Amino acid sequence: MNDIEFMQIALSLAAEAAAQDEVPVGAIVVKDGVIIGRGSNAPISQHDPSAHAEIQAMRAAAKTLGNYRLVDCTLYVTLEPCAMCTGAIQHARIARLVFGASDPKTGACGSVIDLMAEKKLNHHTEVTGGLLADECGTMLSRFFAGRRKHKRPDAQS
Repeated sequence: MNDIEFMQIALSLAAEAAAQDEVPVGAIVVKDGVIIGRGSNAPISQHDPSAHAEIQAMRAAAKTLGNYRLVDCTLYVTLEPCAMCTGAIQHARIARLVFGASDPKTGACGSVIDLMAEKKLNHHTEVTGGLLADECGTMLSRFFAGRRKHKRPDAQS
């Protein structure tokens, strides 16, 4: 499989998150061409602010490997990771990150801040952004448009 095929799998996980009324973000961890971890956004349903797709995928991958270090792994995620996820990616020693849409509000891989380029940090993940960005961004845009359309005036944010 190639990067596009792996990102398409992450997109399918994002669609699963949307079906659960979660922000549609999906992620997979790949080692030696094999998917070893999958995740989709679940902070609302799990009542867990750390249940981002990336964290879910890395937790599953760490269990698969029996090691919290995910050396020589690639993480594919449909949205540019936030600071929390970027920190976890660095701590896990992910070798390569491939993301879809940029996140101009919380992106920590170049959009708002670039933690991956911080020279003072002891691990540097190779980052490729923009893979299937239109598809990833469209899924997010449609989700939030639907939310705005159906939001009741008395609903909380």
